[in-house]
Amino acid sequence: MKRRLILACLTTTDVIARAKADFDAIVVEGPSDMTVEEVTRAAAAHQAEAILFTNSLRLDATAIAGLPESVKVGATSSVGFDHIDIPAAKARGLMMTNTPGVLDECTADFGMMLMLAAARRGIEYDRIMRNGWRYRIGQGDLLGVRVTGKRVGILGMGRIGRAFAQRARGFDMKIMYHARTRLPPELEQGAEYFADFHAMLPHCDFLSIHAPGGPATDKMMGAEAFSLLPQGAVLVNAARGTVIDEDALYDALTSGKLFAAGLDVFRAEPDFDMRFAALENVVLAPHVASASKETRDAMGYKALDNIAAVLDGRPAIDPLWRE
Repeated sequence: MKRRLILACLTTTDVIARAKADFDAIVVEGPSDMTVEEVTRAAAAHQAEAILFTNSLRLDATAIAGLPESVKVGATSSVGFDHIDIPAAKARGLMMTNTPGVLDECTADFGMMLMLAAARRGIEYDRIMRNGWRYRIGQGDLLGVRVTGKRVGILGMGRIGRAFAQRARGFDMKIMYHARTRLPPELEQGAEYFADFHAMLPHCDFLSIHAPGGPATDKMMGAEAFSLLPQGAVLVNAARGTVIDEDALYDALTSGKLFAAGLDVFRAEPDFDMRFAALENVVLAPHVASASKETRDAMGYKALDNIAAVLDGRPAIDPLWRE
């Protein structure tokens, strides 16, 4: 008999096909991912052994306690896992996994796109053209900020941060970073390490955030941090919206402290703060940095591989805690 799975998130047709081929799968239907209540009901009715989901499903201690005993593994199709109460899962013996390593390149590509579009006013130029143009733009009008040769600070130097740094090297940027621990020289590749995050900020013409969410980074970019950036800096966030105090970000964007920002993530999703939609100097995206067909397939397949390993009695490939 096939093992029983709840596929609780909207995903690609190829991931759905593989889930149905390899498992006795209940697949989400409708315009959005399953809620905690829907997952709990479906898992109980199906006696599911596994759940595949994304960060739209917040599995706190109450949600984990409500899952039927049949559920042995939960696989989030994401790198971040701040939507999961890991201690509660561990206490119950419910293995949780994620999908590192397969979305680094696409996410870094997207972060670079946001940085370039924000610095060079890509959204404004596009809007001018869609409105018909028909007027002269002088050489002193609608000026952006040069990227090549500038200084970029990176908050978080894991796989995605390092992939972003590699792209920045292509623009001859001076690379600085802050992380909990310093990288070995072969991974730094000449990047300058700052043990003190605030000490790095005055040197950042650009700041790109690649840190995980959670209590340790919550509102790390607050009013004090913004005040330390050079006047006219550019901020990019394709990591987690919780890292930024959005009131402080709004003030920095409207006061001119920041020249622009590129944002793929927000503190509240999908119901983000609409104040940012009214600003000309913000490039907005709906949390889609990994949204290429190749990457989303790879994420789904990796989640399914983790589920298969656990249900077959093998160690999880990407466990979020060790037994």
